[in-house]
Amino acid sequence: MVSKKTAVSPKPDSETRLALLAATEECLHAHGYAGLSTRRVAEAANMPLSQIHYHFGSKDALVLALLDYQNRRLLERQRTTFAADLPLWKRWEKACDYLDEDLASGYVRVLQEMMAAGWSNPDIAAAVRNFLSGWYVLLGTVAKEATMRFGGLGPLRPDDVACLVGNAFLGCEAMLLLGFEEQGMPIRRALRRFGTLIRRMEEAAQ
Repeated sequence: MVSKKTAVSPKPDSETRLALLAATEECLHAHGYAGLSTRRVAEAANMPLSQIHYHFGSKDALVLALLDYQNRRLLERQRTTFAADLPLWKRWEKACDYLDEDLASGYVRVLQEMMAAGWSNPDIAAAVRNFLSGWYVLLGTVAKEATMRFGGLGPLRPDDVACLVGNAFLGCEAMLLLGFEEQGMPIRRALRRFGTLIRRMEEAAQ
């Protein structure tokens, strides 16, 4: 069981910690969360098991530290993109590009693995909520901007829009990991075509 303090208070990223996080990511790709063990991570990092216990304390804390490290970098990337002086539809397209990047990097896999683990572990659930809250706050800011430009979306408030958009991307990530796109579900295409709707709304507003 990982403590909430461990999950939300990351230590500085030393070379040893970064090497262990890289090895954790490698093992997650190969074995998934269920097949992950601290021994496997230590072997992949070519370090003694005691280093994991010293720097992280447990398997759960190790994986949450990896998620925190990835999340901090990607959220800052997203803040920079959404703060840019670009049409909303171009920022939406960029978000779709980032989805592909984050699938390839393994971030989406780690996030979804920890979301699933959080269903039965309240501490992990609290940590994941903490990580994701920054994304919903950011989406809420963009939704407020869209409301000012378009005059609102019927009964939907900006936080409603942020909720639906954030959940849509998380759901699409889960379906992509499950292979639904290979079965014919147009997940990426649907997301990008929604960007086309945003473009039309922007052009009409101008």
